[in-house]
Amino acid sequence: MTPRPLRLAPLLAAAIPVLAHAEAGADLGGSLLQMLLGLGVVLLLVVGSLYLLKRIAAPRGAAAGLLRVVAATAVGTRERVVVVELGETWLVLGVAPGRVTALSQLPRQELSGAVPPDVPGGDFASWLKKVMDKRNAR
Repeated sequence: MTPRPLRLAPLLAAAIPVLAHAEAGADLGGSLLQMLLGLGVVLLLVVGSLYLLKRIAAPRGAAAGLLRVVAATAVGTRERVVVVELGETWLVLGVAPGRVTALSQLPRQELSGAVPPDVPGGDFASWLKKVMDKRNAR
């Protein structure tokens, strides 16, 4: 024996389109206009939000070109050490959530293109090649 709601389900499924058609015929123009106006408002809100986000995130004034992040490394789950170039000096900063601390000041130096060997995962391609060569040699 099947439960009672399953017996009524086909009747309700057949009645829903009839009821929807009766309501749609009564005020189709007003509902369509309301839907289009609502869509227009949502689109305007999205475009306005994107414009504001762009304005807030854009660098301002001449100071924006003075700063450049030279290097950064994580020292904890939420802490980083960042080297920032400001004119002819480098500032070593400790960055944590809600706090930036000046750790040191260095004269500007030339950057080398090579990755230092003590950086973990710095030369992944050569490491992978060595491992693959070892496996193929067996």
